[in-house]
Amino acid sequence: MKALTNRKILMVIASNNFRDEEFYIPEKLFEEQGATVTVASSKLSVSTGMLGMKVRPLVLVADVTAEDYQAVIFVGGNGAAEYWDDPICHAIAQTAYDNQRIVAAICIAPIILANAGLLKDKKATVFSAEIPRLEAKGAIYTGREVERDGCIITGSGPPAATQFAQAIIRALQ
Repeated sequence: MKALTNRKILMVIASNNFRDEEFYIPEKLFEEQGATVTVASSKLSVSTGMLGMKVRPLVLVADVTAEDYQAVIFVGGNGAAEYWDDPICHAIAQTAYDNQRIVAAICIAPIILANAGLLKDKKATVFSAEIPRLEAKGAIYTGREVERDGCIITGSGPPAATQFAQAIIRALQ
């Protein structure tokens, strides 16, 4: 039996300019381990990644029930800033956290978690340009490629995509 059989993972991508490898590397690894991956976004039209990848989301973030998933992951890329102050995404992250699900974000997406109030006094990492925003919300920036603090996992950017996915897989086992 695969490590993530019967596990459901939600991956939230920007409506445009998500970071391709931060999506496709984890998605591939999760599916190889038997997980069911659902892609959500603010629009159901095809989203184009920063490197040209095309992905059609299956569900609107507004229609997500966070408790249905064992992990909720916010994918980075320039477009992820659309969710930094989004109350719907904040509620998804908070509900997942309150239900002891894995809540993860990579690149600039950890700012979503910080703005949702989930990173105060927690160890976290983020793409280097966003360190001040992370720290301003009370996070303890570690500078590591991937950081786990309880059920929260953060990654620093594209080079950390595999390690980020592996940390999520370990947390779900």
